[in-house]
Amino acid sequence: MKKLLLLLCVFYNTILLSQTVLNSFSLNLNRPLDKGQILNIEDVKTNDIYVFAADDKYVNILKYNKSLFLKYQFTDSIKMAENRSLIGHSISDDGNPLLYWATNNLRNIRIIKYFPETKTSRALNFDLPPTTEYIITTFQKNNLFYMLCKETNQPHLLLYEFNNGKCVVKMFDLSAILFQNEKGQNVAFSTIIRYYPIEKIDPDNFTPLDKTINKTKMYVLDDHILLAFDYSLKKTQILDLNLMTFDVTEKNFNQPVTEKASKSSNSFLNENKLLQIKSGKEELLFDIKDFETGKTLKSISISKKDSIGFKNSLVFMQINGKKPQEIKTTEKLLKQLSILNSGISALKIKENTLITFGGFAEYQIGGYDYIQSNSLADFFDNDFGGYSEYSNKMVYFDAILNPGLEFVNQKQTEPLAIDNIYYYLSINKNITLQNTLKLKDYYILSYYDTTSRQFIMRKFTDGFMNENPGNPIRNKQLLSKPAKFSTIKFSEN
Repeated sequence: MKKLLLLLCVFYNTILLSQTVLNSFSLNLNRPLDKGQILNIEDVKTNDIYVFAADDKYVNILKYNKSLFLKYQFTDSIKMAENRSLIGHSISDDGNPLLYWATNNLRNIRIIKYFPETKTSRALNFDLPPTTEYIITTFQKNNLFYMLCKETNQPHLLLYEFNNGKCVVKMFDLSAILFQNEKGQNVAFSTIIRYYPIEKIDPDNFTPLDKTINKTKMYVLDDHILLAFDYSLKKTQILDLNLMTFDVTEKNFNQPVTEKASKSSNSFLNENKLLQIKSGKEELLFDIKDFETGKTLKSISISKKDSIGFKNSLVFMQINGKKPQEIKTTEKLLKQLSILNSGISALKIKENTLITFGGFAEYQIGGYDYIQSNSLADFFDNDFGGYSEYSNKMVYFDAILNPGLEFVNQKQTEPLAIDNIYYYLSINKNITLQNTLKLKDYYILSYYDTTSRQFIMRKFTDGFMNENPGNPIRNKQLLSKPAKFSTIKFSEN
């Protein structure tokens, strides 16, 4: 117990020393828990930082230069965006910000351009065309705002690119792509993305397992969007959407082959390499493949009687976010993975790559009798006690790869900046409306402090700034199609 208290004290002191208050700004938000919204962004051309903090009456715009000195502050009425959610942003060529406010059904978007220096704003109205079935996801890239959508009754993806009051629509035709499950049965694209919603992956940030267990992932590169599908136990199917030519390129990567029964498989793209994991009660398989050539660069097989010599952490099991407990044998790990959705995550840290192996699942529970009468009984562990209407379980361990794709054993693993952020949030209960911004070599955590009624920006870095020890807390076939291109004009409101 004394060792645990000492460890927590050391780690707490480390967190304090690995973060710095950059700015604080007095802000009186009305009903921040119910109506508050905060967005923190970087202008990639000037490296200026914008903060947008809104309640049910006003939106406050703060602009900082790249040295984090406040340049100006502007407060505007939210009347033109009343009862709407903030779904994105862009920065126009003249350097003024635009915010995108959507209705609950996302069919209508109010685009408001703000002119902080003259303290004025102008609104444009955009209605999603009836040929667009629904929005799959939204994202920002190079100061532009994008919406990836599904076209109604067609195997087409529509990419809406918003820039300074104009919208360019790019169409990607997937009709020539064959989607098949492991039994060789054809599956409609619309069925796949409805059953397995697309999860956007940010390659610059650590992605937790509850995100990477998703069977369909999207990676946004400079001039490409990659869609990776892992709905089949046999292969990972990747579609490359070329944003310049609108062509679609398909690649297929076989999953690791085993004669033993496997319950789940998945993949993760990192540094032009495809990491694949396959798990069952008897075996855990891991492959690294070159994305361009498909060549297998590394392959590992672990049976239930083996020890995992390359792991760089203990193997943990966690239920409903409670205190993690150690899993001491590979057999117990594989048993747990067999009832979870397997996943893998990777993040470049200096010259090495941190890899997290594991699985995650969430279930809706109807009652005690329901648990006892079906296979979900194995999902729970008596040591944790009780369950909620929604219960989740995660098992995981970490490993570190060097540039030569060899596992290295670092006895002391430094915490990531994101670890420090998670821990800081867990011990500060007066924080709300938090937003994390990744800059070149550090993170900015922005949040509203409900006690001091201030907007605060804190800088977080990797590692231990005071060199004290501690432990992190964390959890080719080219399908040439005619390019279809159109421009939508907005109605000024």
